[in-house]
Amino acid sequence: MELSAIALRGLDAAQAGLDRAASRIARATEPASDAAPAGTVDLSTAIAGLLAARQDFAVNVKVFETADEVERQALDLLA
Repeated sequence: MELSAIALRGLDAAQAGLDRAASRIARATEPASDAAPAGTVDLSTAIAGLLAARQDFAVNVKVFETADEVERQALDLLA
């Protein structure tokens, strides 16, 4: 599989993780309902999810950069 495709799938997964964490945080700010009182969301878990998503984005951007460098070197060898 091509490196850039792998990085793109990783970025998609990081975006999904970011969306989940943001949704948890947003639910924490909603007014309390009869079913679940406000603040039942574990904010530390949500923040950890945000940090993990940020790290995932950074790693996959690095994979894109590495893929670009590999392609450049391959072209240099063939030229």
